[in-house]
Amino acid sequence: MTLHLKVKPGSKVDQLFYDAAGQLNAKIKAPAQDGKANAYLIEFLAKQLGIAKSNVTIVAGFTNPHKRIDIETTQEIYERFLVKIG
Repeated sequence: MTLHLKVKPGSKVDQLFYDAAGQLNAKIKAPAQDGKANAYLIEFLAKQLGIAKSNVTIVAGFTNPHKRIDIETTQEIYERFLVKIG
């Protein structure tokens, strides 16, 4: 499955939410330097989904706030994740 989301690093809290336009957003505590935010985002998403970090891969947007992320999981887990944040 593929997620498209906008990431705001350096936030005070970790949070997943939909904005007014329906775009999935992630606020994360990690700073946007030396790949720290990307690594933290992978860990954060894996924890939210209840899957291994190795099943979450950033495929586009490494240096951009708009990211495309591939997630290897079951449809059931993915749907529970979407319900949880939405």
